[in-house]
Amino acid sequence: MYSRKSGLLIGFHGCDKETCDKVINGKTQLAPSQNEYDWLGNGIYFWENNDRRAYQFSQELMANPRPGKPIVINPAIIRAVIDLGNCLDLLDSEYLALVKDSYKTLEFSYKAFGITMPSNKKGKETNDLLLRNLDCAVIENLHKDMLPNSFDSVRGVFWEGDDLYPKAGFKEKNHIQICIRNPNCIKGYFLPQKLNTSYKKVYDPFQLLV
Repeated sequence: MYSRKSGLLIGFHGCDKETCDKVINGKTQLAPSQNEYDWLGNGIYFWENNDRRAYQFSQELMANPRPGKPIVINPAIIRAVIDLGNCLDLLDSEYLALVKDSYKTLEFSYKAFGITMPSNKKGKETNDLLLRNLDCAVIENLHKDMLPNSFDSVRGVFWEGDDLYPKAGFKEKNHIQICIRNPNCIKGYFLPQKLNTSYKKVYDPFQLLV
């Protein structure tokens, strides 16, 4: 299995500006999310290469505070350079099969003890599954089964929001999300370089002949 992902990527984390400033200045670290409804299990969450969606999320947290999420007063985003390491990539068929097997073992255990399985639930006024207690339990169960070689990160794609246009196969909030379990996968945080508006690309027709 190709669990080791090559190269680095940029992740974006929506939060309050005070938190952003403290992390950038090295005064604190992002705390892992440990809610029972976390979409990809417990860990530090980032939007892959999607700063706009991360900022929208921080705005959503300001307008609608959620249990288990930090309070946001001034929406902001943290940018991070990430190495996924040993990644449970849910865009890969091999890893999807592992998650499916994890569900079967978890279901067997719950039935053996007469316990009701967790379930995924829709949010208020939306068809999106915002409370993913079942998915979280299945992924956390897989991590335990994989010990001592559990995954450093989890990566998944989500179709979220309203249809992009009538009868569309795309949603307004489609995104790839990353959950970092091993904090050493985060190689650093940074502030973006401001756009140099004075730079003008010179068109040289002779370059086409090279």
